[in-house]
Formats: sequence, structure tokens, C-alpha cells
Amino acid sequence: MELDTFLHDLHFDTDKIFPPDWQVDWEDAPLPYKLYRGLPEIPLSAEVPLTLKKREAHLNPNLDELGYFLWYVYGLTQYSQSPLNEETIYFAQSLRRFVPSGGAMYPNELYVYINLEDIPKGIYHYDVAHHRLILLREGNYDSYISRSLENSYKVTESFCTVFVSTVFWKNFYKYHNFSYRLQGLDAGVLIGQSLEVANRMGFSSRVCYQFLDRSINHLLGLSEQVESVYAVIPLGMNQSIDCVDDDYNRKKMVSAAELCQEVPLLNHMTYNRSKRVIDYPMLRKLNEASMFETTQSFVKIKKKTSVKPTLGTEMILMPFTESFSYDLASVCRKRYSPENDFMIGKVSQTQLSTLLNEIFSFSYQNDLDDTQGNVETRVSLYGSFYNVEGVPNGAYAYDNSAHALRRITEGDYRHFLQLGLTMPNVNLYQVPLCMHVVGDRDHLKEELGYRGYRIQQMEAGILVQRMLLVSCALGMGGHPLLGFDANQCDELYRIYSKGKTSLIQIPVGPHRPRAWLKGSLIS
Repeated sequence: MELDTFLHDLHFDTDKIFPPDWQVDWEDAPLPYKLYRGLPEIPLSAEVPLTLKKREAHLNPNLDELGYFLWYVYGLTQYSQSPLNEETIYFAQSLRRFVPSGGAMYPNELYVYINLEDIPKGIYHYDVAHHRLILLREGNYDSYISRSLENSYKVTESFCTVFVSTVFWKNFYKYHNFSYRLQGLDAGVLIGQSLEVANRMGFSSRVCYQFLDRSINHLLGLSEQVESVYAVIPLGMNQSIDCVDDDYNRKKMVSAAELCQEVPLLNHMTYNRSKRVIDYPMLRKLNEASMFETTQSFVKIKKKTSVKPTLGTEMILMPFTESFSYDLASVCRKRYSPENDFMIGKVSQTQLSTLLNEIFSFSYQNDLDDTQGNVETRVSLYGSFYNVEGVPNGAYAYDNSAHALRRITEGDYRHFLQLGLTMPNVNLYQVPLCMHVVGDRDHLKEELGYRGYRIQQMEAGILVQRMLLVSCALGMGGHPLLGFDANQCDELYRIYSKGKTSLIQIPVGPHRPRAWLKGSLIS
């Protein structure tokens, strides 16, 4: 199958990407975390604070604080057990984290390059299962990492550089080829959580989507047939992480092949539990096609003139609300993704206004463009609303610049959207806000090639995580869904002709407590 055809079917005709006889081998499932064997271990403090506060700027970060950061971003936080249905005696059990993940598969892994006084400088893996660091490669790799990122930031000013990778088999075993779409979104919500936690702890951060894949994977000791890095996030103590700009640093081209010759190959033993790993040729092909071999491939995306979604219909100005704040740690502990737990209730205009405003009231440093990290230049927000105070039922586009809703069509579209669910595990009749993150239909391929697809999914994931956190802080819940009919939603919002498409659907609204047993894993 051609890659373009695969990406089209992955988004618009998902039945075509599954084998007709596909069955999940539940007995041979991989572990939801990666385990290394026979390497030096550095335990992290289990006395994780119950709230996150900004540290004093003049103090140097230490290992305990890095441990808190890693735990709040991706640590094991909860054990849960819930019935498979109302009539069964069988239960689903899972180890959960603060970020959502499709099917609780958690396909991502975290690696860190640490420059702290507490421990040897080098590359570590965050061992989620034991909340500890595993030393993979000791030494100073400032120059190596800097050149792999085309000197896009000063590595020496970062006390920690985080690498977000994807282990393909961890959710391919359940979702087959559909896992490729999930992997980018899962990486995105993980990046979004990293940005939130870093901000609360007083760390500056920058997301690098463009780097020499093979050299970074080589440094971490990853086989690109099995696992590959999707994003790099340096953490610092300055207000911002300085970007080095020397005619975009293209005077001297750097290649991954040259860098890989500078450090020896790693061959560490790992364990994932599966006895039989099925090949995933389309994922390997896409990963290969997405890689940057030299720094000449790095680009800056030119800002596009946004197309206003107005069709000459009503525009509803949202009320401006006071600055909204919440305890991130508390919200993380409370948040989960409701399914049949949604219950219809009236949403106030103030709640909706706060939600929309807070989703876009942030910017993050990245290496994609010169817009100061304004994510709405590439992804936007649409929604189908029902029973919202002061907002007639209907489909709307959110105009962030005017803080207004632009009505596309009026009516109750809950039945229409419910019919579009491929797995009806959410009752949309009980949901007042059905949100959709919208992006370019070509998935940024013109600017970034096949790498653009996963970058678009990651930026959508960042927006989704922010939406989920704010929704919970407002007393509501949200459930990210990919099992929806994108063509149907594009028709509802009339965005096909604008070259846009719906990337992910998030029902948001009040919900009752879930019937499950759960226990916190915080000490």
C-alpha cells in the first residue's frame, strides 16, 4: 500500500487498514512499560509532593525535583479495577498514569540527558515501573545533541533534555495499523503534560520536533525498527530557552551518519513480555519516510492566513472571565475519561468561555515557526453544543482572536454524531459539548513531508491534554475519541472545501462517579 493511501485510509476509511481476520492476542500483550536488565540504577524519591509549586529561581534544580517532574508527567499513579459490563463477574485491571492513552497502552517511553550535580552526567531511561533512572550511557554529549538539533538551542543551558519515544509494538498488538494515529496523539498529550508540569515547577521548556532521528536513536541505543524518538524537550531555569539563530544554522550541514560514528553502538537487554511480535511494515515504512537524514531537511513553516469559518451567520461573543487558576496536582488525581458516566446538565456560558479561553491562553516554544509558539496557527477548535446557557444548539467554530463562537449551523446534532461512532462507548445524548480539534487535511506534508502527520497529531494532543485538565478543573470530564467518522464531522462543519479536517473528537460535560475500585500509588 502506498503511504499516501495508507494515511488517507487511516483517517477517513479505517476499515481498510485492518486485516479482515485481525484478532487481538490478549494473552501475549506486552508490558505497558519498558524494562532494562543489568544496568546501573538510580532510585528517585518516592516522597512526591501533593501539590506543585514554583521553585525559587536562584536555586539549582536537583535530582528529587527531576523525579517529581517525571512522576507527574508519566509515572504510575493509580491501580484500577472495573467490571467489563454490568452483568459480568470479570474485571478489567490497569495501571494508570495522569495522561490519557488509547486503550491504556501507553506506547511512549521517556529518556533524559541529565546535567545535575547529584548524579553522573549522561543518558538515562525513566523506569516507570520502579520510579528510578537506568543509566544507559555516561558522558558529556552536549555537542552531539546540539548538532543533532542543528544547534536550535543551547544544550549547556539545560539541566535536563527529555526524549519522548514511541515503542511501536506496545499498542500495535491491539490496534494494528491504527496504532500509528494513536502513537502521535499519545506523544502529544505526554508533551502537553510535560509543558504543564514544567510551567508549574518553574522550568522553562522548548519542544523540538525536528532533529536527526538516527543520531538521536543511536545515542539512546534504540533500534529504529522497534522504537523511535518523536520529540525532544530541553528543560532550563531561564524564563525561556534561548534559540540559536545563525541564518538558521545552515552554513554547515550535519548528517546523522557522521554523528553516529562518534559514539559506540549500545546493545542493552530489554524485556517486554510478548513471546510473539508481529511485523508492522507500514509503521516501519512511515517511520523511515519521516526521518531527517541531514540538517538541510529542517524547515520553518510560514504562517498561513487563517480562513475565518464564518458563513455570514451569527457570531456569539463569549464573556471575558477572570484569570482562571487551579491546583494541577489535584486535578491530575481527579481526572479520568468518562464513558457511560456522562450525564446531561446545563453548561453555563461562563464555563464554556473559560474552557475555550484557557485552551488557547498558552504558547509554547518550538522549532516549527516564528509565531512565538501559538498553536492555533496549525490547529483550531470546533464544537457541537447542546444545552449551553446563551448559546443556541448547533455547530460552531471558535474564533480565538475575537474570543467568539461563529455559528455554522443550528440544531441538535447529538444523534448525528452518535451514529458516527465506530465504537459507541460514550452516550453522546448525555454530552453537552462535543469538541473537535481541526487541522490541515494534507497533514502538513507540503512543509514537512511524512513527518508532518505525526507532528500534527502531537500538536493536537497538546491541545487535547490542556482541554482535559481545564475541563476537570471546571467540574466536567472529557474523553478523547478517535473512533468517529471524520468525513461526517467535516460535512457538519463545512470544512472540506477549506482543506481542513477533524483530527480528534472530545466529548466534554458533567458526569457521575465511575463504578470502579481504584487506589493511589503515591506514597
